Amino acid sequence: MTPDILAAMTGPARHRPPGALRALVSRVHGYRMAPGPAGSHQGVPSGHLTLILCQEGRLEMLANADPARPPGTFTAMVSGLHTGPARIATGAAQTGLQLDLTWRGARALLGVPAAELAGDSVDLAALLGHTVPALLDRLASAPTWAERFAVLDAELAGLAGRSADRRDPVRPEVAHAWDRLVRTGGTVRITDVAADVGWSRRHLADRFHAETGLTPKGAARVIRFERACALLRRDRPALADVACTAGYTDQAHLARDFRDLAGQTATSWLAERGLATAAGPPARRG
Repeated sequence: MTPDILAAMTGPARHRPPGALRALVSRVHGYRMAPGPAGSHQGVPSGHLTLILCQEGRLEMLANADPARPPGTFTAMVSGLHTGPARIATGAAQTGLQLDLTWRGARALLGVPAAELAGDSVDLAALLGHTVPALLDRLASAPTWAERFAVLDAELAGLAGRSADRRDPVRPEVAHAWDRLVRTGGTVRITDVAADVGWSRRHLADRFHAETGLTPKGAARVIRFERACALLRRDRPALADVACTAGYTDQAHLARDFRDLAGQTATSWLAERGLATAAGPPARRG
């Protein structure tokens, strides 16, 4: 899910894990959400898995991106990569940490390839067992964001160390293909990526999907869409300018991706986040 899976929440603190952990968790967001009217929020695709650790309240998934996966309510959960919208309940007070987990981090920290989590939301205790309640207790006892981040960094380092000897190696061709998609913002031709790693396009698709849960084409689409969302969130330019910068054919192409990946128009997506582009008025909150 997108790094703003909880768009109604305010993020009072952000943190980048140290050193080698950044290849596994690119960023951590501390958030608080005040109570409000009951509602829902669309969780849109991104190039990261989302891991949530609640210190107050619980996260209620109303619908997963894969409709065959049942929803649930969690104090600690991870959602996999996906190419469609999910739906999350809003309105209840909640405080916690959101981790932007890479597909490498899924295997290194949770012991499973990201493909096993694709389109789903999974209770973290099902993957990490009794360590999860203990971690939540330590986070809840830490009085400041800085101390919570320190607790989390230590836990991540321990998980990475414990799994290093038993996890399966990632094929370097898959890693190279993903990294090239990211470097090009999802605009490179998949045929060129396959040729670059020395595989057929079909073989690349099979191995890539088995590791990440997405095909190379699906990953490219999500990476490009995530970049477009970041541009809208940061600078709020006109949609036509975003489409051009992010590598879309035209604004209509971007509009189709919003419909397919976010399940809503760009205007609705912006309004849900209290934003507007240069082409429209400021959105109202509430």
